[in-house]
Amino acid sequence: MSPSHSSQRSGRLRSYSRSALALFFVLAGANHFRSPEVYISMIPQWLPAPVLLNQISGAAEIAGGCGLLFPQVRKHAATGLILLLIAVFPANLHVAIHGWDGMEIPRWILILRLPFQLLFMAWVAYAADWKPSFSLKRNFGF
Repeated sequence: MSPSHSSQRSGRLRSYSRSALALFFVLAGANHFRSPEVYISMIPQWLPAPVLLNQISGAAEIAGGCGLLFPQVRKHAATGLILLLIAVFPANLHVAIHGWDGMEIPRWILILRLPFQLLFMAWVAYAADWKPSFSLKRNFGF
């Protein structure tokens, strides 16, 4: 197998992965509007405006998923999705600790969901060929 053939195959795999991920985020984001009660019940009580937070996260998932499909904004979309996955982690942690209101899901499954946030971040980074642009040396002179 020649290096160019391997590179083409890798590029196709990344493209398919990106399309699947984009579809996943668009459908998941749309579900925030279709079944908001599922997501609102995950939001810790100490956070304000759970309905608005649900709408913002749903819209961000849709925008990020769509953005992955356009090379001009793909890296920005990936950054946004990774930040979104970090931002919604408290909701996932909340349900792992306290259970998910209205859902009959065993606690061990809710706990097992937590590491998947990291896998989703890695998938986003891979699909978008994303690398963090933050550098202590460049940003702070260290």
